[in-house]
Amino acid sequence: MAPADTDSTKPASPRPYHHGDLRRAILTTALDVIATDGPAALSLRDLARRAGVSHAAPAHHFKDRTGLLTSIAAEGFGLLATTLREAPDLKEAGVRYVRFAREHPAHFQVMFTPGLLRADDLELTTARALAGDALRESVSAVDPSGIDPRLAGVAAWSLAHGFATLLLGHNLDGPVGDKDPEEVFRTLAATLFR
Repeated sequence: MAPADTDSTKPASPRPYHHGDLRRAILTTALDVIATDGPAALSLRDLARRAGVSHAAPAHHFKDRTGLLTSIAAEGFGLLATTLREAPDLKEAGVRYVRFAREHPAHFQVMFTPGLLRADDLELTTARALAGDALRESVSAVDPSGIDPRLAGVAAWSLAHGFATLLLGHNLDGPVGDKDPEEVFRTLAATLFR
């Protein structure tokens, strides 16, 4: 058996500058930081350090912090559009909205903070439109009892978004308690949207 190499005079091996999927790694790390400390704690330099790449590497994918947050929001709206389209009806679309917020709290937080984003970004506007279309499709399947369908959509979105936001902020810990939040939402939606 050869002795271990203990020559401390050897230069350290250089840090790798090629990463399998740096864009995904930066997005994943950014989502972890946001979930723990909020979007204000996000810096491209810190994300590069965590990924083990040069401090300039993330800028090749996102240009700057706003670009990174915009990409996170666009990804979130795309995920939300997919989950809403899978819902069989409006009530379940609301349940899936709440589930999305619980499963993707960092996306959810960034998606609805417009001051963090490039509002005219094509990827973002496209994904946001897809999510809006998915919600409108769910609403159109319900007879809103003489209410303008757009207002019915606002009411449905307000209920789901408000519930999800209050839930994530722990404002419903008392009323919801140990109950499944999705079942609580189903009960509320059934009461308001018959």
